[in-house]
Amino acid sequence: MSKNTIHIEGMGCEHCVKAVSTALLGCAGVENAVVSLEKNAADVEYDENKVSLNELKQAIRDAGYDTD
Repeated sequence: MSKNTIHIEGMGCEHCVKAVSTALLGCAGVENAVVSLEKNAADVEYDENKVSLNELKQAIRDAGYDTD
């Protein structure tokens, strides 16, 4: 199990937080995702054998937000 913090740009409200959370939790292998509007980041716990960090970042971009 891996844990990473992904920095996110473009979130402005709780709707944005929910959209990013939904995108991350919809990825196979994601065990937990805590998205913070204050930190502009998501702490994600995932199985690196099922999903890569790049795939998680792409899911966030697909939801309409930028990542580092």
